[in-house]
Amino acid sequence: MSFLEKPAPGSLLLDDTVPLTAMIEASQNLQSHTVSVIRKSPPVIRRYSDFDVLNNSLMVCGITLPLPPKKLIGNMDREFIAERQRGLQTYLDTITQHPLLCSSLPVKKFLDPNNYSANYTEIALQQVSMFFRSDPKWEVLEPLRDMGWRIRKKYFLVKNKEQTKERYLLSWVDLGPDKFLSDKDLQSAIKLLTSLSIPYLCPLLFSSTSESSALLIRPFSEKGSLRDHICKVKPRESYLKKYCNPKKSQGLELPHIKLYGRQILEGLKLLHDAGIFFGHLHTSNVLVDDGVCRLMDVENGMLGVPSALRPAFTQFRKINTTESIDVFCFGHLLYEMTYGRPPDSVPIEQYPPAPSTAVGSVLQSILSTEACKSGMPTVSALMQTPLKALGESLLSHKLMSTQTQKRTLHQHRRLTRAQSHHCSEEEKKKRKILARKKSRHSAYENEEDVSVRNNNNSGSGASSPPTCPSSPTPPSTTGTSVRLSLQLSL
Repeated sequence: MSFLEKPAPGSLLLDDTVPLTAMIEASQNLQSHTVSVIRKSPPVIRRYSDFDVLNNSLMVCGITLPLPPKKLIGNMDREFIAERQRGLQTYLDTITQHPLLCSSLPVKKFLDPNNYSANYTEIALQQVSMFFRSDPKWEVLEPLRDMGWRIRKKYFLVKNKEQTKERYLLSWVDLGPDKFLSDKDLQSAIKLLTSLSIPYLCPLLFSSTSESSALLIRPFSEKGSLRDHICKVKPRESYLKKYCNPKKSQGLELPHIKLYGRQILEGLKLLHDAGIFFGHLHTSNVLVDDGVCRLMDVENGMLGVPSALRPAFTQFRKINTTESIDVFCFGHLLYEMTYGRPPDSVPIEQYPPAPSTAVGSVLQSILSTEACKSGMPTVSALMQTPLKALGESLLSHKLMSTQTQKRTLHQHRRLTRAQSHHCSEEEKKKRKILARKKSRHSAYENEEDVSVRNNNNSGSGASSPPTCPSSPTPPSTTGTSVRLSLQLSL
């Protein structure tokens, strides 16, 4: 199945990016309480208490949702039931129209319990345990619950027992409905990614695929994704808490927009030159570490996982190639870097004031009505835009600064090791012994030198005996003879 096609009805593999609809078609009195019948096949029946449980599970998002209040007396009155039905419908509309809430597991379970009743965390733990039995050098430190928005993808923080200080990110994911490679070809393609070394690409250290899922290990970044930087949140928190209603979210400064934009375009160009399609570019799939962006989850297209922006780009006929999809996703990402939030919808006609005309022109070339109808620019064309000049200069400065920091750090480490070695007790003992040997050797040489000079002087009788700094001055024999003569004469 192509990534541009819509999933076939009745497919066993579900596309979780397809938005769910919810229409309350009736309210019925059942055993002294009222139930709402949601139009589904088969119909879904929910009590008010079920709505209340759903609302409590979504409170972490920080958004006040319009759930009608509970009424204890008179809740069987017809007018009240009709009013509550309208309130519950407004509540469902608010949830299903929110881009993050509508794709969350609590909402999916509430509206489609037949397809979303499995415990994916338990399934992931079983798969990871089986893998660790075959490769015992890895150890799970902790599960990273709800760190990502995908329902069928779970994350774990792991370590290598041979490198105990390093931390790695293990992800388990169900194969998606867009999988088009055979199992053998998929294994070969993922192994190719593992051996691939491309600038601005987060390395994939290990991969293992089965008939239904994949397990991948890559370095863990404590500094988080590009979206974490934009929203100014902690990477390990729940994605609903981080992204639904970020309080401090704001666009990046112009130099960072141009630098990161340039690096991401470079990464896309290198992937395309290697014959690899991404299709999953967004701010959560870009890691930022020390001013350098790295693309991650490049394997999603091979695993058949639907793109987060699939509902957005499938509505345009001209977005029909792998490169045009990546360019469309780049436009979304550039908008979010510029304004601190993703666009509400595309195409966009009215833009807030941009930090520069260069950024505004790039956004219009991708997200405007004309661009969506006539086609996307190429990655190569975007790399020739005004983003290029400043991006290259900043990147060059960043690389030079990084190299200087590395040299300084290396010199500091050498000096620290030398000082530590110099101040060790063993080294002090060695220096004392060596100093004693040098002192003895110097004294011996001085004695020999004095002896030789005395012998020379006694033979000539022309000069007085030499003195040595390390030995006492010999007494004068002439003075002694004078004193003795005086005593005798007296």
